[in-house]
Amino acid sequence: MRHLLAVEWMLAHEALAREGFFDAPSFSSVDAVLVDPLSIPSHWATVGIDGSGDRRTHRGHDLGLGRAVSSAMARRRREASDLLLKAGGTLVCRLRPHGRALHILSDDGPSERIDRYSWLPSVSHVDRQYHLSFPANSRFVPRRGTDIRLAGTDSPFEEFLNRMIGTLQYEAVYQDLLETPIEHFATVLARNRIGDVIAVEIPYGEGRLVLLPPTCGASPASEATALVEAVMKGCSRTGFEGAPDWIGSYETAGEPALRDELASLTSRRDKLSDKIEETRKRYDSATLMKRLLFAQSQGALRQAGEDACRALGFEAEQHRDGLLIRSLEGDAWMMFAASDSAVDVQPYRRLLGFIDRARTENTDPKKGILVVSGFRHLDPRQRSTEYTDAVRRGCKSQGFCLMTSYDLFRLAIQAGDSDRRVCAASRRKILETDGVYKFPKS
Repeated sequence: MRHLLAVEWMLAHEALAREGFFDAPSFSSVDAVLVDPLSIPSHWATVGIDGSGDRRTHRGHDLGLGRAVSSAMARRRREASDLLLKAGGTLVCRLRPHGRALHILSDDGPSERIDRYSWLPSVSHVDRQYHLSFPANSRFVPRRGTDIRLAGTDSPFEEFLNRMIGTLQYEAVYQDLLETPIEHFATVLARNRIGDVIAVEIPYGEGRLVLLPPTCGASPASEATALVEAVMKGCSRTGFEGAPDWIGSYETAGEPALRDELASLTSRRDKLSDKIEETRKRYDSATLMKRLLFAQSQGALRQAGEDACRALGFEAEQHRDGLLIRSLEGDAWMMFAASDSAVDVQPYRRLLGFIDRARTENTDPKKGILVVSGFRHLDPRQRSTEYTDAVRRGCKSQGFCLMTSYDLFRLAIQAGDSDRRVCAASRRKILETDGVYKFPKS
């Protein structure tokens, strides 16, 4: 009987031992490990979220949390590598987005970024001009759906997918940063209708890593039975054959030159990969402000609003309920509200309560700004009035500035081409407006 371990995965089967990620026995002590990484980030959920949306902790000031998480990830990564490369075992993992990362800072070394997949071991495959580096160049991109197209392989894990059809619901897709054709190195089990990989089997020497979409509505018993059968069949198949270490002492005609060329290309690829990642981060940062026009969550609106306010020359500080903005022209509390219809009075009442406390306790700021994004699914230029009359009357009576997210966005874009006096005039007008803010006509 093979030894199987389910980690953070609610599966009910007599062949499976079920454990948590941080207290499970060694991954390399069993024949197969089945992991659902969804809840792994909950172990650092007490760490505060910064302006980038991630969590940051410092090794010297977090009572050992950062060191404990880092060492646990490294230990699991070694165990998973041993399971796959030394024992030729099977590692099955649910494919989910990377999730909110934990940045571990240190005074005496480089910082470390941890997410729910930081325990995955590395593997590198080369096929002529193509090179697969997993998971270094891999991205698990958030994308949800049930449009699943099986690939028609003989893999027992595709059998599992076929048995679970009707309950499968992917929430992430696999992508390679350099768009390497994964079919050259692995077995794609399923895609969605536009070709995104949603299930794949990647060889690690004699072992295999299998990424599968989660199920929705399947019973733990039925899913476990189908998975155990797939694992058993997979373990009985002939493994992936790798070249022995000593084969490098034998050379064929032209091999040295090609090896040098491959090394040069690989070095250039790594530099290009770093440049792509750097540019992607800059692009994401530069376009974050656009979320003002369509986002619904308070976190996304606050972050985009902070970028817009900073572009206008405000100092901005995020709080749970909004933004505290400061400038030479004055300070204010800015709150955001989004709706699929006209924004109603609830956000106005929250702002009123906050400003009322500031006024009665004689604390600053005493100016309120409500930024609304009504009918958020429509192009801002096609929206009707984005707030109700009650909101308009309330803001006017209390001296609050009521402005649309589109107007804030336009002001921020305009600020990029304006001198300091124009930005100062924009800040002053926002802070002096009682009632509806009117965007200046050109």
